Amino acid sequence: MRQDVEPVAAMYRDMGTAQAEQVVTRALGELALTMAGLAQQVRGHDMTNLSRQLRRLQRMSEHMGMISLGLVAADARDCLEQGDSTAFAAVWARLLRVAERSLVVDKDVLDQSL
Repeated sequence: MRQDVEPVAAMYRDMGTAQAEQVVTRALGELALTMAGLAQQVRGHDMTNLSRQLRRLQRMSEHMGMISLGLVAADARDCLEQGDSTAFAAVWARLLRVAERSLVVDKDVLDQSL
């Protein structure tokens, strides 16, 4: 799991603890909702706008310093765009694992950045 604590630490330095905490909490909530929406789409075999949603997840992850999550989201998007369903299934499973770990690890990172 690769993470860069600097984006979150910079928010705390620039905004102050209370405002940064709100921004980070909101961003983590959006990440979780995005992942839940993606998971629902994949379970339902609804690939409409999936590539766009994976790109959104990638950008949000990168903004929060979640390097691994952003990279795996990009890989899933590449597999989807290439039409490789076998590779997509494998990368999707990895994305789920990385997302779960990233969201848990990020709470620990937040504590360290204060």
